[in-house]
Amino acid sequence: MAVLIDTVTDAAGRLRHPEKAHRPDQPAPPKPAWIRVKAPVSAGYRDTQRIVRENKLHTVCEEAGCPNIGECWEQKHATFMIMGDTCTRACAFCNVKTGLPGALDQTEPEHVAEATRKLGLAHVVVTSVDRDDLADGGAAHFAAVIAAIRERCPATTIEVLTPDFLRKDAAVETVVAARPDVFNHNLETVPSKYLTVRPGARYFASIRLLQRVKDIAPQMFTKSGIMVGLGEERNEILQVMDDLRAAGVDFLTIGQYLQPSRKHHPVMRFVPPEEFKTLETIAYAKGFSMVAASPLTRSSHHAGEDFARLKALRTAR
Repeated sequence: MAVLIDTVTDAAGRLRHPEKAHRPDQPAPPKPAWIRVKAPVSAGYRDTQRIVRENKLHTVCEEAGCPNIGECWEQKHATFMIMGDTCTRACAFCNVKTGLPGALDQTEPEHVAEATRKLGLAHVVVTSVDRDDLADGGAAHFAAVIAAIRERCPATTIEVLTPDFLRKDAAVETVVAARPDVFNHNLETVPSKYLTVRPGARYFASIRLLQRVKDIAPQMFTKSGIMVGLGEERNEILQVMDDLRAAGVDFLTIGQYLQPSRKHHPVMRFVPPEEFKTLETIAYAKGFSMVAASPLTRSSHHAGEDFARLKALRTAR
């Protein structure tokens, strides 16, 4: 796979993860055959890259080192990451830069809308860095982006993948009021791993966020995802499924954790494809309307096709 972004430093030579610099290197086992992907070299990939650059936008595809970027960008499917490229959290699994972010770009909503139009997206996914420095966690900015896309691309359906808005009163209500078609918030891992994998977050706060979305807007589709290979136990995964169903979540994604650098949390295990298939079967049996589970599954991978199927399932009932 081509190197899309330096996992150690940014364009200015600054450390991407200064808080991890002095940690000992973790083992990085070779990837099995089922996890390997082609390097992004297509004309469609280059067109997508050009549109993103022209609009001065960030994508989680690049910043988080998504293995599916070649496939998605060839089809001009990019996931926009708003509110800058620097996160206030320091999760052990993530390759997005950490530090103190700059001020919000008030022109960003229009740039996202214009890039959505140029890419011809029927379904767009908008995510963000964590912005604990903002009073509302960036909720109003999410709402502004949704409004700008609705104005410029009224036929495009919108999926948001939000942070947890921890201790940010009325943030969830602000985003829901902007009427995204899908509200996604990832749990990322099982509760027992939060202290080491997602130390700035709280598991049950994330569950409550997803439940709150359904309380406010029962017809809004909700979605969440976890990674496996971080040392979790099978029974813990099944408990997460039960917790998400209790919160009314419609759509579950499960993918393999991939280690961005030797300073990040190690891969404890590469889960084989047949085990993902078993987890998918169990998740459907527990009542999820839609499940995507495979080594390369990511929140926004095939999001448009999955949303169309999810909507059709509801219509058919």
